[in-house]
Amino acid sequence: MNLTDFQDRFAELAPAGCYIALRLGFYAPEAELNLFSAEWIDHYTLSGYALADPFLLWCQKSEGHVRWSAFESLGLSKVLLDYHRFGHSYGGVISVQGTPKMPKRSLGVFARNDREFTDAELAELDATLRKIHSFVPQALTEPQIAALRLYSRGILQKQIAYELQISVTAVKGRLRGAADRLGGKTLREAAHVAASRGLL
Repeated sequence: MNLTDFQDRFAELAPAGCYIALRLGFYAPEAELNLFSAEWIDHYTLSGYALADPFLLWCQKSEGHVRWSAFESLGLSKVLLDYHRFGHSYGGVISVQGTPKMPKRSLGVFARNDREFTDAELAELDATLRKIHSFVPQALTEPQIAALRLYSRGILQKQIAYELQISVTAVKGRLRGAADRLGGKTLREAAHVAASRGLL
C-alpha cells in the first residue's frame, strides 16, 4: 500500500492539486506525492515557502484536519495570497502525528478551485492518509536486504548477481520481493524506504 495506489482518488477530491508527505522523519519523508501544477511548484520552491507555509506549521503542532478558511482569521500571509493567486481558493490540511513507537508524522495539503471541501471529503482524506501512514510492511529477508543494499549503491543487477553468486533472474526476484514487502512501486522507492528505516 502506498500513495500512488490512491493517486486517482486524491486527484478527484483535490482537482487543484495536493501535496502529501508520508512518514516524515528527521529531515525527509519516506514518500511524497505532489499533484500541484509545475507552475505552482516552481513558484512555491523559488519563494522558499516550505519554511513559512502556515499549513505546514499547523501540521507541526496539530492532529486531524482543518479547512484553509480557518487560517484566514489570522490574516492572509503572502503564502496564502499566492495560493489564491494560483487558483487554489479552497483547501484542507491533514496532519497525522507520530507515536513513541513510530515517531514519524504524515501530512497532506489538498486544494480545490471551485468550492470548500465537505465534511465527508475531509474525513475521507484524513482516514485514507491515516491508513497509508500506519501501513507496516512485511520484514525483508536477509537475501532481499543484501540485494537491495547493493542496488541502493547504484550497482547494476548483473554486477549484483556476480557479487551474490546468483543469477540475474534471482536478483530481480529478490529486488521485486523487497519492493513488494516495503510497499514500493519502484526499486528506487523501495531502496529509499529501506534506507529511511535503517534496513540498509
